[in-house]
Amino acid sequence: MQELADLIKIAVKETFNADIEPELTRPEEQFGDFSTNVALQLAAEQDKKPRDIAQQLVSQLKSPMLAKIEVAGPGFINFWLSDEALAKLLAAEPTKSLKGQEVVVEYSDPNPFKVLHVGHLYTSVVGDAIAKVLESAGAKVHRVNFGGDVGLHVAKTMWAILSSLGGELPEKLAQVEKGQRAQWLAERYVQGNNAYEKTKATKTEIEQLNVRLYQIHEQGDKASPLAQIYWTTRSWSYEYFDEFYGRIGSHFEKYYPESETAGPGLKAVKANIGKVFEESDGAIVFKGEVHNMHTRVFINSQGLPTYETKDVGLILKKWEDYHFDKSIVITGNEIYEYMQVVLKAVEQFAPELVQKTTHITHGLVKLAGGMKMSSRLGNIIKAEDVLDAAMAANKEINQQENADIALGAVKYAFLKSRIGADIIFDPAESVSLQGNSGPYLQYAYVRARSILQKAEVQDMKIDKFEEGERSLARKISEYPEVIEKAVSELMPHHIATYLYELAQTFNRFYENNRVVGNSREALRLKLVESYANTLKNGLKLLNIPVLERM
Repeated sequence: MQELADLIKIAVKETFNADIEPELTRPEEQFGDFSTNVALQLAAEQDKKPRDIAQQLVSQLKSPMLAKIEVAGPGFINFWLSDEALAKLLAAEPTKSLKGQEVVVEYSDPNPFKVLHVGHLYTSVVGDAIAKVLESAGAKVHRVNFGGDVGLHVAKTMWAILSSLGGELPEKLAQVEKGQRAQWLAERYVQGNNAYEKTKATKTEIEQLNVRLYQIHEQGDKASPLAQIYWTTRSWSYEYFDEFYGRIGSHFEKYYPESETAGPGLKAVKANIGKVFEESDGAIVFKGEVHNMHTRVFINSQGLPTYETKDVGLILKKWEDYHFDKSIVITGNEIYEYMQVVLKAVEQFAPELVQKTTHITHGLVKLAGGMKMSSRLGNIIKAEDVLDAAMAANKEINQQENADIALGAVKYAFLKSRIGADIIFDPAESVSLQGNSGPYLQYAYVRARSILQKAEVQDMKIDKFEEGERSLARKISEYPEVIEKAVSELMPHHIATYLYELAQTFNRFYENNRVVGNSREALRLKLVESYANTLKNGLKLLNIPVLERM
């Protein structure tokens, strides 16, 4: 609450001639509405006991918005707002701290010619939430996606495609049914990868095919039989991606295929040979040991760009397209060290781009009792399998077939945990209407709307709360601060945790306080409306479907 922070700041200046930005926290309800440790911050500078400083400040802190001030513990100051001041916070909006900023959020990043697995689903859910949270703070957010449409994995798949077709025969692609295309491509990748590892001759064939696929892009080839097969099957992947993203409510402004970032990356790497990069056994490398990292190859001995160089090109392309104030990249934990090397290399010739870049990593998602995924081996947990599992659990447990409930269950199950650790996804737990779940919050909103439909909400000034009313109002008032914390930390789990706590607070209120037909109906309906709106806004930021009935 900025007004209270300013009041403390002025009191500190007038009493101790010190400049300080006071920190306000939310203590447990019995200890007030806000608390500050400003006295502890001043103790060393003033050479006084924190409690003595706190007592002096309390004597100076006078305002109609404060009903009570109290010194606690070693020198904390606890504040109770007046009911009128608390009521004003119900209409408070999160600050637009990022207004005017251009922010690029890159996430999901599936490779064409492979299926989407649960990791792609997780990054899509988290990326959507982070993008929406940043937009709520006033940023102009550009959602982008990056994927490998060239490289060895594509060559492996194309080799198996040619084997299945009996040669470079694009007309035979018509034999693959539309609904089976994505799975067919995934099976070809597994086939090609197994063949690559089996014999030296096949490995050589695939590596030669890899060179030809790069040449298709370099030459702008659309007509040769190989090019026709390549472009057709690549388009199958993007159609499949778009269909799935539509299913989960995601959208992207731009796809960056590696074929488009390889050129700028190669140009940058070659321009910095001898300054940032150096030759080693016919390849071009970045010597990471100088920076306590490991050495990585950026151009291989065949003259082809590696993933590292394509990522360099991606950073440069994003800057060229958006001139961003912030660039956020969301990936799995397993490529943390890899990205650190890439960013350190770019830092040597474009430090400002690295300073504007934040790399967020997350753990694995497994089904309860699950296993680690591997698209190389083919034993992956497909993204659609997770949604289907939630649908099946919802049908069995809640006797409902509702895609929005299943989607809300999956998204909330992912978002309620802090980004970084592994997640165990339990379909049955995710659809529960009793616990900390997406459907529980969706139902909480439906329940609030049903109360509001029984009577008309009136415009009124709230200046006096009873105990249960005040607890609910206090919890609702925390919403802007929670959003600001989620923005500053890029952690949407703060919103999920808050919404669950808010719903629990409302349930306690509703169990003990009749709304419709009570003498305090007008005030309580106003609180219910504020609660419902807050719940709705929070669910929307998490990109969880908001339902009017269940």
